[in-house]
Amino acid sequence: MKFVSTPYTRISPVNRSISWQGDWANQELCDLAFEKARSAQAKWRSTSIDERISVLKRFASLLKVNSESIATTITLESGKPFWESLTELQSSIAKVDNAIDAIRTRRWDNVEPNATGSTAVRYRSLGIVLVLGPYNLPLHLPGAHIIPALLAGNCVIFKPSEKAAAVGDWIAKCWKEAEIPEGVLEVLHGGVEVAQYLANLNLDGVFFTGSYRGGVALHRLLAGRPECLLALEMGGNNPLIVENVSDHRAAIQTIVASAYITSGQRCTCARRIVVVDTPKNRTLVDRLVHSMEKIRVGDPFQEPQPFMGALVSEEASQQILHAQSMLASAGATTLVACKSMPDNSCILSPGLSLITPDHQVDEEYFGPLATLCFVKDMHQAIEIANRTRYGLAAGLLSDDRSCYEHFLNNIQAGIVNWNSPTTGASGKLPFGGIGASGNHRPSGYFASDYCSYPIASVEKNPLQLLPVSPGLEAID
Repeated sequence: MKFVSTPYTRISPVNRSISWQGDWANQELCDLAFEKARSAQAKWRSTSIDERISVLKRFASLLKVNSESIATTITLESGKPFWESLTELQSSIAKVDNAIDAIRTRRWDNVEPNATGSTAVRYRSLGIVLVLGPYNLPLHLPGAHIIPALLAGNCVIFKPSEKAAAVGDWIAKCWKEAEIPEGVLEVLHGGVEVAQYLANLNLDGVFFTGSYRGGVALHRLLAGRPECLLALEMGGNNPLIVENVSDHRAAIQTIVASAYITSGQRCTCARRIVVVDTPKNRTLVDRLVHSMEKIRVGDPFQEPQPFMGALVSEEASQQILHAQSMLASAGATTLVACKSMPDNSCILSPGLSLITPDHQVDEEYFGPLATLCFVKDMHQAIEIANRTRYGLAAGLLSDDRSCYEHFLNNIQAGIVNWNSPTTGASGKLPFGGIGASGNHRPSGYFASDYCSYPIASVEKNPLQLLPVSPGLEAID
């Protein structure tokens, strides 16, 4: 079905200013982007890896040169504090070197000589891939797909989140100034209708970071098209278990960093704090509740800078407040109330609700709201931690290594951390989950794996006679 461009205005959750204004792509622009990518594909694929690395390095340099302006745009659109936007930008710059290292480690051509010739594994780009970006880390997370895809020789069509359109323009600008060839990276703005239309084109891959609902919609859209590789990076209802720790201050810092960084708008945020019920842990929870009142929340640009800024929109803020109300209606006790700030309803203070082990909650509350429950022992803690259809991240706070090993062997998640925030991902590791959190295509250091496919070759020169098989004796 043909669709036309739609005017769109993005209002910043920080100060209600217009952060982006323009027209979304129409069908003609989508078709044109695809044709340009198809025309550029053969030449970009045949470009040497060194030439592609040079383009990537120039892109990283441009991010660094424009860091203040880009970080300001990230904050205006996502609502996160300025310091955190700068951190995201540094992660995006580091992604270039990590991607180069990853492709050399995981997808480098290899030829092995043998007595009769050689065997070889070589890697070839998929072709044209679509990257659909999220709003919470609007520079780094799309880059986690785009950078390894380009490095592997793919052409990329990128649709930023409509909530981060201005960041998408910065991405397009920096790649253009890095002298990426025409058609190799095409950026198109739009909502769901644009994403659906692009996904229906004759693509070779679709890489998505976003909600479970969005990932399922793409999975259904691509049903019957096994030739199009789908890499899904979705949400999580992530548990953080507190067993026995001697340093309560460090534990509280780790819980706060897990549950409330980016105002809870990370897929790896801890949504469920599961605490083994001991007198020491009761004291720890009391200190946590007291400490949460001291977390600085406010305007993302203010000085001194806050730990938490704004949520991405008024709608997102209201969804969290509604979730808190629903928890209370179901019997939860509000330990710390999540409240909106008087001068900006997009800014919420952190919330914590006490539930019982029998309370079934398997929702990803994408904001600064976590639940806490006390359990009798680690066996029950792990059972409750695994009581989710998701499987992205999980963490354990414990002084006992044997307890961690038991946790590691029994928890169901793709990211499993010990005495470290659930949000503490490394650029040198894979990033992805199981269940409703992904489709076994981890990103991060392993993103290079879904950006190319292997070609296996048995090579002999000159041509040699084969051993005679039964029934072929008469052939001369």
